Amino acid sequence: MTSQVVAVRDAVVDDATGIARVHVDSWRETYAGVLNERFFSEDAFQRRAAFWSTYLQLDPRPGFLAVAETGGRIVGFANSGESIGVDAEHGFPAARPITLFSIYLLAQQQGTGAGQALHDSVIGGRPAQLWVLQGNDRATAFYERNGFAFDGAEFVDPRDSNLIELRMVR
Repeated sequence: MTSQVVAVRDAVVDDATGIARVHVDSWRETYAGVLNERFFSEDAFQRRAAFWSTYLQLDPRPGFLAVAETGGRIVGFANSGESIGVDAEHGFPAARPITLFSIYLLAQQQGTGAGQALHDSVIGGRPAQLWVLQGNDRATAFYERNGFAFDGAEFVDPRDSNLIELRMVR
């Protein structure tokens, strides 16, 4: 496989569909057999596209959203913001002022440096927290290389007991 240069930039409104596609496809690649198929369906894609379209139209936009692209195609994205709300807290007081809400990268781009570039673009070296799905060893190792460590907080999604997230902080 020939590797192409990956460029990371701030997301714009026209990126919503590409972000949604990466969101659903990367979940399918990473979590098939672990999570319910509803996370990978066309309905999930439509919901994600609507969400990202709405988010990208906010002015001012909360937090940071960056995309990685190669050959004009979005292959990853990352999102961070203030540690406020359900997705940041999961029932626990925030441990850090910034939350890394997501880094999603298509499997073919993993190990290319694109994930690191996305990470750096949305949180850099700032103190932050994140939630990682239990058993996602590749992501955990990536976060540990970036100075994150588990702090003991654990969230079990009440709608799906397979969704167990562990908080990491730095």
